[in-house]
Amino acid sequence: MRYHVTLPSGREIPVDVTHLPDGQLEVSVEGRPLAADVSGQGASLHVRLDGRGVDLWLAGAPPDVDVAANGRRFTARVESERARDLRSARSAGPVLGEGLVTSPMPGRVLKVLVREGDEVLAGAPLVVVEAMKMENELGAARGGVVKKIYVTPGAAVESGARLVEVG
Repeated sequence: MRYHVTLPSGREIPVDVTHLPDGQLEVSVEGRPLAADVSGQGASLHVRLDGRGVDLWLAGAPPDVDVAANGRRFTARVESERARDLRSARSAGPVLGEGLVTSPMPGRVLKVLVREGDEVLAGAPLVVVEAMKMENELGAARGGVVKKIYVTPGAAVESGARLVEVG
């Protein structure tokens, strides 16, 4: 899995971590493979990369993690590729076109909160889609009448799938 680690300086470092079937880790930092070993548990870890060891103490939860290492304390932003894609999809918004609400990512429809013919205000919740174990409530970009509902609860949807049209 790819992680993006942003240091206090603003420098972002891509880190790829693969868990192998034998329990070992395959790690690549900025595209450069490194011999890696991690021991410890919870907030206290000992990490060896290419033979150099460092003790890490971690606090908080991603994306913002407090780190103590080599006598220094700092906060790093750690985002998985999936979390970054989800954040990007949310900030881009679920609406394409005039009043067509589409799914920002693959998932499953949990609830349809409106019926065809309902009048809705801008921002009104229309449908709830579960993606990556998170519930995403998608709303109307503008007020109007629900013209068409394209999905039912339980339906699997792909990214960009039509959900509801408001006219």
